[in-house]
Amino acid sequence: MRKTAFVGFFLFVLAAICTVPPAHAQVAVGITVGFAPPALPLYEQPVCPAPDYIWTPGYWAWDTDVNDYYWVPGTWVLAPEVGLLWTPPWWGWGGGVFAFHEGFWGPTIGFYGGIAYGFGYFGVGFEGGYWQGGHFFYNQSVVNVNVTEIHNVYTKTVVNSTTVSHVSYNGGQGGTTARPTAEEEAAARESHTPPTNEQAQHVQAARANPELRASNNQGKPRIAATSRPGDFSGSHVTEAKAEGAPYHPPAGHPGAASADATHPNPAVHAADLSHDRAPAPNTGDAKLDKKYQKQQDKLYSQQEKERQQLQKQQDQEHLQADHDKADAATRQQMEQKHQQQTQELQQRHQQEQQALQARQTRRGPG
Repeated sequence: MRKTAFVGFFLFVLAAICTVPPAHAQVAVGITVGFAPPALPLYEQPVCPAPDYIWTPGYWAWDTDVNDYYWVPGTWVLAPEVGLLWTPPWWGWGGGVFAFHEGFWGPTIGFYGGIAYGFGYFGVGFEGGYWQGGHFFYNQSVVNVNVTEIHNVYTKTVVNSTTVSHVSYNGGQGGTTARPTAEEEAAARESHTPPTNEQAQHVQAARANPELRASNNQGKPRIAATSRPGDFSGSHVTEAKAEGAPYHPPAGHPGAASADATHPNPAVHAADLSHDRAPAPNTGDAKLDKKYQKQQDKLYSQQEKERQQLQKQQDQEHLQADHDKADAATRQQMEQKHQQQTQELQQRHQQEQQALQARQTRRGPG
């Protein structure tokens, strides 16, 4: 497969930064990966442990050592300063890779890719609460607080129109199509505070836990969320109820279905197809080699055009599904149709290539 991880590769990082809106570029991009992270799992929010804790939603991170995504459980944390709010990290497609944008603390919520993390983070801003008089007030309609212990609460009904999607990245095939609002662009220009030491330790604990790797949990982590950072056991832990969508990493990566040369891992979309050129002809006759190379180039160009047309069609159907807020059953039918289209195209292209090679072999120089 042509989708491989490119980690720490400066040119790809630069490309990724240059292809997103200016407001995005002001947030650090540290890792790029060649294939999409799993969908966000479905889980319940653990109860807030004490006053003034702020919810930080779970997300998929990338471990360069094991070449795999891993789940960082959602958790409640204390802000580094009174008045600061958390903008979650997010993955964005650009420059042919998925780039990771770090989360940060700031006076207002910034852009986080339009990802519907839930529990107040519905793609834009934060509806889970606000600071007032040095204390945090919680919207109990969207966050889990024990009102007998925490009295700074209110109720505000939030209409969330994006919960049908559990996509975990922005842009590219199947990703969200959100762009930063004027307020989010302004937030990008404000001073930011990086994740706290407690948050950093939480991430390291998640990275060290094999259960949280996508290859092991297939998008449904047992430790989906926890009441306090780094606390991965006991009654404070919430287990994922289901994966957001089936997880299909490309062949050759952890978690991919076992495959051999005869039965390769099936491509789901035209963008997944590897379109490699055939080896250069070497008949010993320079004039004949030139003729055969011209035939190969013509076939390659034709097949690449067909692949791009199908990819464009499938991308448009993904965007339309997002626009229509299609339900899970509709999306599943669409993905099944896309897989059938892709495999039919792949099979036809292979037959065309084999037929051309057979014709050239029969004609030979002799």
